[in-house]
Amino acid sequence: MKQKILSVLCILFGLMMINAGLNKFFNYMPAPPPSEEQMKIFGAMVTLKWLMPLVAIVEIIGGFLVAIPKTRALGALVILPVLIGIVVHHLTFDIAGISMGLILFAINSWVIIENREKYSPILK
Repeated sequence: MKQKILSVLCILFGLMMINAGLNKFFNYMPAPPPSEEQMKIFGAMVTLKWLMPLVAIVEIIGGFLVAIPKTRALGALVILPVLIGIVVHHLTFDIAGISMGLILFAINSWVIIENREKYSPILK
């Protein structure tokens, strides 16, 4: 039962990451209006023309990898830096919007914990 719940959550998680990555390229979902401080940060990130496409590609690839059971452990590691950035951003600038980031981070953490034996060769 636990594996079925994890599989469903991973598919939904993967689809959300793929959607977020595609949205960075096609801008089909409206974002809430950012605060003045967030505008400065987004402005700085946009000046690095490669940063947002890189994050989008990592989200898309990580989403696909997490959704596929055989590559789930790799996908969880690929997407981890993006999730850390999401949580830290919300902790710093938008604490009210942190709930979804924490849920996604919890799902990813669960995937990492469930696949911990696959990471042992990396740590040796």
